[in-house]
Amino acid sequence: MDATTTKTQRRGRGGRERILGAAALLFANQGINATGMEQVAEAAPVSKRTLYAHFPAKSDLVMAYLRELTTSGQTLESVLTREDLDPRERILRLFDLPAPHTSPVRGCPFIDAAVEFPDPRSAVHAYAREQKTLMAQLVTELATELGATEPAALAEQLVTLADGAASRAMVLDQPDYGRHARAAAEILLCRALAPAN
Repeated sequence: MDATTTKTQRRGRGGRERILGAAALLFANQGINATGMEQVAEAAPVSKRTLYAHFPAKSDLVMAYLRELTTSGQTLESVLTREDLDPRERILRLFDLPAPHTSPVRGCPFIDAAVEFPDPRSAVHAYAREQKTLMAQLVTELATELGATEPAALAEQLVTLADGAASRAMVLDQPDYGRHARAAAEILLCRALAPAN
């Protein structure tokens, strides 16, 4: 094998991972719809042919990006399955927004994706909805474990607070904005878990 062949093979390795990494940064910095496929290819760096071989359409890339986020453990929802925290602390950690890797602060990537793909029947919007539904289910399970009498209703209130805090943190560019929602969540939990008189 000559040096030219080795160089070509090295450049081609990890193309999919480089594409997803570049897309994640670009989507976070400038939004999904504002990011062109050519920008992703250039930032990866891969040829457009390689990009389209892995992701024939932009929606395929967006879906892969969202799935990668789900498994990365870097989303707000990932705290809900941490075994090292008790159920109450898992819920309250929803309001500790992850430290931003970029400036300005970005909100929830699933909400961002649903906004940029507004048709509820689109694959991207449907996947974002699944993740938000799963978030509510996980909080319901934790609220049940804590002994809440109406765990599903409490969960909906808590996830609404968490999503609202993430959105306001983005709009106001305040990464610590979740502290306001956390205070409200503590009140909700205290009332829901107080012994009946």
